[in-house]
Amino acid sequence: MPTLLLVRHGLTALTGPVLAGHTPVSLDERGRAQAAAMASRVAAARPMRLVSSPLPRCVETAQAIADAVSSAASSPRPESSSSEPDLAPLILEQDDRLVECRYGEWTGQQISELTKDPLWITVQLQPSAARFPGGESMPEVSARAIAAVRDVNSQLDDTAVWVACSHGDVIKAILADALGMHLDAFQRIVVDPCSVSVVRYTAERPYVLRMNDTTGDLAMFASSAKVSDTGSAEDPASSGPTIGGGTGSGAI
Repeated sequence: MPTLLLVRHGLTALTGPVLAGHTPVSLDERGRAQAAAMASRVAAARPMRLVSSPLPRCVETAQAIADAVSSAASSPRPESSSSEPDLAPLILEQDDRLVECRYGEWTGQQISELTKDPLWITVQLQPSAARFPGGESMPEVSARAIAAVRDVNSQLDDTAVWVACSHGDVIKAILADALGMHLDAFQRIVVDPCSVSVVRYTAERPYVLRMNDTTGDLAMFASSAKVSDTGSAEDPASSGPTIGGGTGSGAI
């Protein structure tokens, strides 16, 4: 099964103090700078699909990735990479199932006010029981996001790398599923703006290779750079991770 790079959108003027939800807010200057820096790292992983939430802040972040891949595809390649397949431009796809949680009446409200609502504690401690007034439940968000990922995975081969650009709670739900965690534990996961989390899906189980990465090299996740002895189930027929931890992808 493929390798998925989960990308959260960059900063907006509402990120932090306000629960933006489905408010059609764009990236601010900080978010555009974040997206450009992240996109160059993601392009090094040579993704072949790019799927985004339809909200502007995600589409703009994903477009930065598409632009970076197009730039890399048109740049002269070093002789050492001549055996790698050409990097094709990415078509930016949108999938409503990756959209932000529908927070209903909470949309657009100040976080400082929402913390006073009794539902806030439920969202923090037992999100599986939380339904936002006039909006979705967290299990519904989780189910649709995981279905979107599984659908794309089913269309790609085992060596494929692809990108999903989404929102904090949506990405946390996908990561919780990959980690085998109950949804009630997903608040333990941190997903910063323009961070990249990496999940490799196999016939046996998913393997979470990176979480909340904002600076690391992602070229090692390109299909041509996969390592067979990392204990990360590179071989779908393998029996699982190496006892004791393996050598790691950076071993010499």
